[in-house]
Amino acid sequence: MAWRSFGEGKPVVLLHGGHGSWLHWVRNIAALSERHSVWLPDMPGYGDSDAATSADLGAVVAPTIAGLDSFFGVDGVIDLVGFSFGGLVAAQIAATRGKVRRLALLGPAGHGSLRRPRGKLLQWRGAAEAHDEAALGEIMRHNLAMHMLHDPARIDALALQVHIDSCIRTRFRSKGLARSGGLYAALGQTDAEALVVWGEHDVTADPEAVLRVLKDACPRVRTHIVPGAGHWVQYDGADEINRLLVPWLA
Repeated sequence: MAWRSFGEGKPVVLLHGGHGSWLHWVRNIAALSERHSVWLPDMPGYGDSDAATSADLGAVVAPTIAGLDSFFGVDGVIDLVGFSFGGLVAAQIAATRGKVRRLALLGPAGHGSLRRPRGKLLQWRGAAEAHDEAALGEIMRHNLAMHMLHDPARIDALALQVHIDSCIRTRFRSKGLARSGGLYAALGQTDAEALVVWGEHDVTADPEAVLRVLKDACPRVRTHIVPGAGHWVQYDGADEINRLLVPWLA
């Protein structure tokens, strides 16, 4: 696995989403690294990391735990933040490895409830294989608007480049795992202080409904909804997420 780190202080580990990479956190690294050492892996099958050894969740969770144990020791305590599929991975790590002080999940996968699709995603692989950069850019801009960012005006050059690069380099297929449940059970097995955050307009869930179920299943969990933000909430609502996470992780 490829890891990157920034800053000094208590470690906080950030796990990206499906069709993602460490760059999912590009608008949060500076704020968090002022007080922490921020650790960002490309999970197995993503970005600069080797392919996962199988298609199951353990093929992502186990190597990530091995990396944590290598860097921080088997008893090393960390703070852990996960986005989308990385939120499900983070919850599983907190449940199985433990030694997580604070756990924050942003738009996490694994809730097993209905999604709110905004429109159809377009297939991009043909344009990528043909090296048609103009067509690829238009397709990815459309997909960002449909799935990731609520306001199309927020789809800037950085968001577009991160999305293109991350999608092209994704080899692990997380969709089935992301939709199969497991989030509530994992949260119920961890003693970490947990925070779950959704963008108001996240298309991967109905945040109000999910948070009601979550509060019933895991009453200790704190919850928050970011107004005006979509699924990629830490980019779409970066300022609010940074204001929320910095004191939460203090």
